[in-house]
Amino acid sequence: MNTQKSLKFPRVSAPLTLAFAATVLGLLAAGAWRSSTAAESASADTAAAAPTDAALIQRGEYLARAGDCIACHSAPGKPAFAGGLPIDSGHGLIYSTNITPDPAHGIGRYTEAQFADALRHGKRADGQHLYPAMPYPSYAKVSDEDVHALYVFFMKGVKPAAVTPPATDLGFPFSQRWAMGLWNWFFTSDQPFRAQAGWNQQVTRGAYLVEGLGHCGSCHTPRGFAMNEKADRSDQARFLSGGELGGWEVPSLRGLPHWTDKDIVDYLQTGRNRSAAVAGEMAQVVEHSTAHLNEDDLRAMAAYLKTLSPVAERSAAVKPQGATETQRKLTAAVDLTLGERLYLDNCAACHFVTGQGAPRVFPRLDGATVVNADSPSGLLHVILAGASTPSTDKAPSVLVMPGFAQRLDDREVAALASFVRQGWSNQAASVSERQVSRLREHLEAQPAH
Repeated sequence: MNTQKSLKFPRVSAPLTLAFAATVLGLLAAGAWRSSTAAESASADTAAAAPTDAALIQRGEYLARAGDCIACHSAPGKPAFAGGLPIDSGHGLIYSTNITPDPAHGIGRYTEAQFADALRHGKRADGQHLYPAMPYPSYAKVSDEDVHALYVFFMKGVKPAAVTPPATDLGFPFSQRWAMGLWNWFFTSDQPFRAQAGWNQQVTRGAYLVEGLGHCGSCHTPRGFAMNEKADRSDQARFLSGGELGGWEVPSLRGLPHWTDKDIVDYLQTGRNRSAAVAGEMAQVVEHSTAHLNEDDLRAMAAYLKTLSPVAERSAAVKPQGATETQRKLTAAVDLTLGERLYLDNCAACHFVTGQGAPRVFPRLDGATVVNADSPSGLLHVILAGASTPSTDKAPSVLVMPGFAQRLDDREVAALASFVRQGWSNQAASVSERQVSRLREHLEAQPAH
């Protein structure tokens, strides 16, 4: 059956018919030309937009690496950015959220303004407050341009994941999210990043990364009674001056007087340098974040950190054994203390009787920051739980130090740590069995990742 409707035109004269036909043909030709031109224009626009989107997504992915988003928002066995990683707040477990573009389980329905509010102000699309385990006080300094690139990446460059993370479980009163509004009012700032007078372009770039996306102050700045960072700007003496977090004494980053710029770059890029290697949470930061940054940005961060005035070094009222005497005793292996004997049996094969280790392989113990820290917590962490370097493009091999929690009891760990903290040129206080016991209990109570 022919379903086309027949079109009936009025009868006209031949000249008018020819004129009408010519007009119709002209209009059809013009329409076809315009349609072709529009199609070509649309195709050109699409072709132009595609590389722009691709470049923006790539930039957003790089910025997400700088912000270390994947480390907290990804859990073992789950899709990337699907959340569910448990974070011990000291008052219960906070579970990271799903930040994939899934519309039901993630942030797929977020507008860019809502995304920016969550990133900079810790405010969800439903108006509820996030906990500052999400470092929004630092992300407040991220520029509009970078927020836009991050938004495009998370909406177009991340695969949606229909995963609902476990609910955060904090005891009262910490379970009252509305109270975070008061916390934000007292302890956070909406001020954007501001360069200091006298900074060159490289230092300014480094400061922007460290203060903002890198959120280095979240761990390396001391915290107040309400777990607030006591400083958030480079012109404040407490900013990056060290602190304690999660049972670790976190070192100061100000000036890093014992490291060169290259030492800093090597450490951030590979997790090791000529005298030190990463341990604890910093291993994850290197693996998921800083190892992926380009050389220029790492140099900028190093240049910036070197401009900060160092924190005055403190030492306990302890006379060090002296490098020569420590080396002589360990070499002779006669009349050794318990700590010295344990060192020879468990540590000397890698760190040697000199305590100097091997550059980029075994960390130096003589003069090491973690050894001479006021609190022995970092050193005890490493002795009990061990440590391993991350595998990175520039240093793919993983170097592992075993933990000795099963091999050594509290008395032995205390003796070993005390020897290391006072051997060679080290001048730190002795370690008690009680300190070891408390830290062992803390490690055993940690949630499995």
